[in-house]
Amino acid sequence: MFRTTDEKSVQRYRFGLRTADYLICRRCGVYVAAMLITARGRFATLNINALEARVDVPAPRSVSYDGESAEQRQRRREQSWTPVIDLP
Repeated sequence: MFRTTDEKSVQRYRFGLRTADYLICRRCGVYVAAMLITARGRFATLNINALEARVDVPAPRSVSYDGESAEQRQRRREQSWTPVIDLP
């Protein structure tokens, strides 16, 4: 799970297929992360552009997932997003 010291600063949003929770900063409007909960567990992706330290990653590529069903989208995210592990 993502944690914040100020829960009121985070807005959860779900797009059309409602397959994941997107976390948006209420102060600046930046997309911070997305979370998905399925029968297989919890998965997340982080907007690295929201980090203070720069991360070296490959150049972005253009993709479109418009034709996916909710089930296809969930399966793809389970395979490509990071599993969430609770730390003590």
